[in-house]
Amino acid sequence: MDFSHSQTQQKQHYSPKHNNKKRLTEDQVRLLERTFTTNKKLEPELKVQLANQLGVPPRQIAIWYQNKRARWKTQSLELDYNTLQVKLENALSDRRRLEREVVKLQEDLWRARQMVFTFSQETTVQPTVNGSCNSSCDDRGSSSLHEDVNGDVLQLDELYACLYGAGGGSTWV
Repeated sequence: MDFSHSQTQQKQHYSPKHNNKKRLTEDQVRLLERTFTTNKKLEPELKVQLANQLGVPPRQIAIWYQNKRARWKTQSLELDYNTLQVKLENALSDRRRLEREVVKLQEDLWRARQMVFTFSQETTVQPTVNGSCNSSCDDRGSSSLHEDVNGDVLQLDELYACLYGAGGGSTWV
């Protein structure tokens, strides 16, 4: 690219309140932006090459790079912050969902304990004898609540084991 015509355009952008600082044209900025995407750090050789190619002092190139790197870092921090915000919101949402699930499971556990307690109270009051029948009998004449697959009567300990994963070490609270 030839940017010799840009020197005349720079004089058009001259402003006395900027201490004789020449503003970069859009073409110059585009070239610097493209260079910045591949090189975030400005090496001395690149600075001289860009200064010659753009027709501006090397110091102006260095300052542009310094300012651009500062803006880039700020943008990167903002993106990182926004990413962390989304992750935090997701984690908090998961936590609320898990807390609701824990409450539901605690309620289910309480209901199961109540059922076991009620059942244990019924069995101590009306002990079941193999072959006897009460109001919850099935077609064969024995209580289906107490019967396993072989027709044997389950004991209360076996029922606890069934409810709590076959003796997985669960304890009553």
